[in-house]
Amino acid sequence: MIDRRGLIAGALAAVPMAKLAALAPDRFAPDRFAAVDPEMVAELRRRPEMTVTAANLDAFRHRRGVAPLRPPPPSPLSAKPPVERIVPGLPGQPAVRTVQYDGAPGRKGRGAVVWIHGGGYVSGGASIPGALAAAAEAHGWLIVSVDYRLAPEARQPQSLADNYAALRWVHDHAAELGIDRTRIAIGGGSAGGGHAAMLALAARDRGEVRLAYQVLIYPMLDDRTGSTRAARPGTGEFIWTPAANRFGWTALLGVPAGSARVPANVVPARRADLAGLPPAFIGVGTLDLFLDEDLAYAGALTAAGVSVDLAVVPGAYHAFDGVAPWARASQAFTARWIDDLTRALS
Repeated sequence: MIDRRGLIAGALAAVPMAKLAALAPDRFAPDRFAAVDPEMVAELRRRPEMTVTAANLDAFRHRRGVAPLRPPPPSPLSAKPPVERIVPGLPGQPAVRTVQYDGAPGRKGRGAVVWIHGGGYVSGGASIPGALAAAAEAHGWLIVSVDYRLAPEARQPQSLADNYAALRWVHDHAAELGIDRTRIAIGGGSAGGGHAAMLALAARDRGEVRLAYQVLIYPMLDDRTGSTRAARPGTGEFIWTPAANRFGWTALLGVPAGSARVPANVVPARRADLAGLPPAFIGVGTLDLFLDEDLAYAGALTAAGVSVDLAVVPGAYHAFDGVAPWARASQAFTARWIDDLTRALS
């Protein structure tokens, strides 16, 4: 009698793996999502590849979002949208558009958060995370999100000027806004986290505003990542890639990312003088392109005497908490930085 199982096994063993994969790609191809937190996979699979270049920048800025499989967690923003407010720019600079969410109009001695949006330095607009609005409602904070000028039309000095103008406006108008000047924080995600780090450095250097806290959510801190420094294997495959990172930083800096032509004291990861900065939350996923640079910045801050709460989320890709907000790891991550911020502003 012919052993059919042995015959089939022998035949398969004689076929190169590449041909087997071609015959049944779903069965034999490696699963590129195998390292991803299982609760974050379904939403990630529905996201198109994020490619941004000079040629498609306008289309990238106006790309359509993907409706989530499950509505995001509730927030007060649906019933109480943020309001637009134009604030003065720095001397010689244009006025700055902000959107603001006031958790307790008229309350005195409360905290404020200047929030900076992401978008790779080249896209996006002023917005406020739902969880931050909910915290503002619970604690009476004022949230001011900055519609800073985007690269490459504007370079880093211009975007920093817009963000600093919004921060100084909150500080200078603290009495009429009911803000305690010792309870002003800044924060942002991705490029917004990078801008927040730059803003923290500028505030310290200028000595006009003393910050209570900085929230750096998977911050974009080092122009060398993906250019002169290769990404760690397993990172940067999803959402934000090395190629996108090179474009974003080059657009912001006006010179090639990673090059010796990068202006001094602009890129947070290149700064050696980190003492005197406010305490920080830094959070990043293990699959994020920014993993190594965020770990390094957290270490450098700690070495400079700055208190850091570092959250590293296993199996999480860039922007995981926005793509898959219902994942348990996303909810725990958001709760952690909100708790940190609450303690800092209490």
